[in-house]
Parts: sequence; C-alpha cells; structure tokens
Amino acid sequence: MTSPNKPQISFVIAVRDDARRLERCLGSIALGMADGLAGEIVVADNGSIDDSPAVARHAGARVLELPGLTVAELRNRGAAAASSDVIAFVDADHEIAQTWIWNGLDALAGVHVGAAGALYTAPRDGTWVQHLYGALRGTTTGRGDATWLGSGNLIVRREAFEAIGGFDVSLAACEDVDFCRRLRGAGWRLIADERLVSVHHGDPATLGALFRAERWRGRDNLRVSLRRPVTLGDLPSAVIPIAELMLALTAIVGLAASPFIAHAWLVAAACAAALAGLVGMRAARVSYRLGRLGRLSQPATIDLVHACLVAGTYDAARAIALVTRAPHHRRADAPHAAAGTPAA
Repeated sequence: MTSPNKPQISFVIAVRDDARRLERCLGSIALGMADGLAGEIVVADNGSIDDSPAVARHAGARVLELPGLTVAELRNRGAAAASSDVIAFVDADHEIAQTWIWNGLDALAGVHVGAAGALYTAPRDGTWVQHLYGALRGTTTGRGDATWLGSGNLIVRREAFEAIGGFDVSLAACEDVDFCRRLRGAGWRLIADERLVSVHHGDPATLGALFRAERWRGRDNLRVSLRRPVTLGDLPSAVIPIAELMLALTAIVGLAASPFIAHAWLVAAACAAALAGLVGMRAARVSYRLGRLGRLSQPATIDLVHACLVAGTYDAARAIALVTRAPHHRRADAPHAAAGTPAA
C-alpha cells in the first residue's frame, strides 16, 4: 500500500537552456496535479546557463545539477532521485493534457504493463514543416500494445524500469527505441494510449532544422536497429537509409562516369528513379496522414510538394547519418536556447 506521504507519481524532466518551454511544461503538469494528486517533479539540468534551474525551483521542482551527461543518463539520474513507484518522463519542450496523469496511471494499471505513452502531437500553430513532420511520425489512435514510444512522453512503472536497468547511457540518440525493446523483451507490455496527449513544441520548424534533427537522431539508429533480437519490423529503419545512401552514391558515380563509360548514365538514372520512388512512397504516406488529421490547408499539389520536401529531407538526413557524426541538433535550432534540451 502506498504511504500517504509518498508521491503517486514522479515527473522527471531533462533540460538544458530551455527556460521558456520548461515553464510551459511545468505549468501543464501543475494543472494535472491540481486535483488532489500527490506528485513530485525532478528536473535534471544539463548545465544550463539560462533561467531553467530558477524556473524549475519556482515551480516547486527539485533540481539536479548534471552537466555534460547524455539524455539517457539524465533520465536515469532523475529516476534514481525520484521517490514514487511511477515515473513520468516528459521532456521540457512538451506540454501535456490536463488529464494526462490520471489517464497514465489508468493505463499502467493493466496486467503486466511496464510503460505507457503516445506518439507526440505537433503544435497546432506550428509551421507546415511541423505539421507534415507530425504526420510522418503518425498519431496514436485508441489504446493497445505498441513496439516503441518516445521517451519524452512516457509513464513507466519503477519496477519495470529498474528490472531492465533504465536507459542505455552509451546511446546519444535512439535510447527510447532501445529502452522499449528491452522492456518488451523482459516480458512487460508497452501500451500506446491516445489519452496521453503531449504537444511537442520542439518539433523542427524548418527543413534545415528537420535535417539537423534527423541527422542527430540517426546517429545511433543502425546500432540500435540491429541489436538482438532483430525482428522484421526493425529492418526497414535500418535497411532503408543504407539503400538510399547506396543509391545516391551510385547515381553520383554513374553520372560522373557517363562521359567515359557507355550507358553509365542509365545506371545513374535507374538509381535516381529508385531513390525518388522511395521518397515518393514516404511522401504519399505523409500526405495521406495529414489529410486524416484534418491539417490540409493548401491545394493538394502544394501539400504533396511539401510532403515530398519533408520526406526527402528526412530520408537524406537518416542516410547521411550513417557516414557522419552530427553534433546535437538543438545547438543551432533554438534562438531562445543556447544549446537546447538534450532530449529527443
């Protein structure tokens, strides 16, 4: 039985130089805890030089000063400092629905449920890139078992978290994919629940920001995707970037060799066509999802062009991430944040 003095839920928030969005995040949590819920907030600050620690303390949060760590280790340290049997990982650039906490606790009450969450929601007042990126990510409908959920909007049973050793601190990105895989491998269920609405204000607002974000996220994608046990569902994430990189390189080499080698241009054209086909399939899926979300605001041809631009940028970044080592994308993308939150 839970002690009357023990929080029913502990929020763990990783942040670095993101005071404005952290304040909004903490405000949304406060609304959810206003109905007599016993809760606590632990903010793992990654060496902020802005007002993030002061904002957190003003909201009643406990602040851990943890400069120079990966987001995985920030979350682990925050969880270790928390006192509840239920840990909610919410990133500083998220805003949760007022009913999030109660719905999250309800989702965890199911048999063998170790964690629950939902796919992030793009901001309604966001740019067209954010709307299309949200459509590319997809949306959670209903409630059911999932294979992966983002760790910026995740409620976890402490018993399950500790059983698998938390997040892998050796990963700079894709730590949530790895976490969810190990959670399910240990026999716990992962539940996607549409009631756990979380608006991700940190979604990239421009194509340049999208490229940097996905180049960053893709840096550990292959490593995580090929960790055992590998399932058929894991293969596209690993295989598609490799295929697209090889097609692009072959097309470039074929084009350069065409003045010297007969029919080399045919090889280049075939590879370019195959590459365009892969991007086109992703763009079609994005455009379809955007329509289902009711976010179509332009003539169909313009929305399709936008979808192609977002899909192409996403695919290019993931392919290039295989052969380059990207710095954290937030360092260049948030004018209000010197380095951005280390999350996502």
